[in-house]
Amino acid sequence: MRILVTGGAGFIGSNVVDRFLARGHDVAVLDNFSTGLRGNLNPKARLFEADLTDAVAVDAAVGTFRPALVDHHAAQIDVRKSVVDPVFDARTNLLGGIGLLEACVKHDVKKVVYASTGGALYGEGRTLPATEEHPIHPESPYGVSKFAFQHYLY
Repeated sequence: MRILVTGGAGFIGSNVVDRFLARGHDVAVLDNFSTGLRGNLNPKARLFEADLTDAVAVDAAVGTFRPALVDHHAAQIDVRKSVVDPVFDARTNLLGGIGLLEACVKHDVKKVVYASTGGALYGEGRTLPATEEHPIHPESPYGVSKFAFQHYLY
């Protein structure tokens, strides 16, 4: 299967890429290296060096590679940065994600897997462990952007 992993040079994304490759899939990575590391890249994966917020570049990557599945990990992940610059957070996590979904629809991607967040959705002082039925009360722009994008997937 052809799989595009966004954020595939990050810690989690690169491990996902390695696992997909080990299972025999054809894998490409879309990453801008803002937090991911080139050293994390598996040389067997094709690289599209692009920012998630660059709709033209994202569309070109999806259109060129033609994945059946997109595994979406790319994000602005710093909760503190989201508080200082909520517009940047929303631009990356929400608008960048929506642009990715538009490219997926345009190029007939069959499935999207989204790596959201856990603790940032529920806020502080909640019951642990938090189940999927736990009330959602994000306390940062990061949590809000990740939760909002979940709704776009519906």
